[in-house]
Amino acid sequence: MNDHQSKISNRALTARLLLFAVGMFAFGFLVLPPLYDVFCDITGFGGRTNATAVTATERPDETRTIRIEFVTTVNEYAPWSFAADVDSMQVHPGKMYFATFSATNRSDQSLTSQAVPSVSPVSANEHFKKIECFCFTSQEFAANETRTLPLQFIVDPDLPEYVDTITLSYTLFKTENSYVSRTR
Repeated sequence: MNDHQSKISNRALTARLLLFAVGMFAFGFLVLPPLYDVFCDITGFGGRTNATAVTATERPDETRTIRIEFVTTVNEYAPWSFAADVDSMQVHPGKMYFATFSATNRSDQSLTSQAVPSVSPVSANEHFKKIECFCFTSQEFAANETRTLPLQFIVDPDLPEYVDTITLSYTLFKTENSYVSRTR
């Protein structure tokens, strides 16, 4: 192979690699996020539950009791105290319930947090309906501020009979917006 053919071959390889890199970038930013959202909506991964409107039924299933367990964790590097105000509660499917969580920013600076929920078992994902949840938006905390965080939910009466316990867990993360001075 002569020098001229080698330069052409190198240019072609460079062009192919550049095209491949652009294609991978486009795939990662344009294709994967919507696919991930669909995956989470279908499987309930990441605590996503069915987002359709839901109301309490006129006649909740008073013959059935479901135990709801609340589990909280804090990201390893986040300066938070975070806990459910009760460890668990007994609920009847079709009836509206309220629970509260307490979070404290233990740093001397304003911070922003985001709670990431998870529902288990997987078969309960589509039947655990969060009406109002502190996990829907980021929470801004002043230095050393403690706040009560609300959760309003309903367990769908169509929950499979074999499910008698649902675990709702939250992990609290410090977001990138933290340490930014804000006016509240």
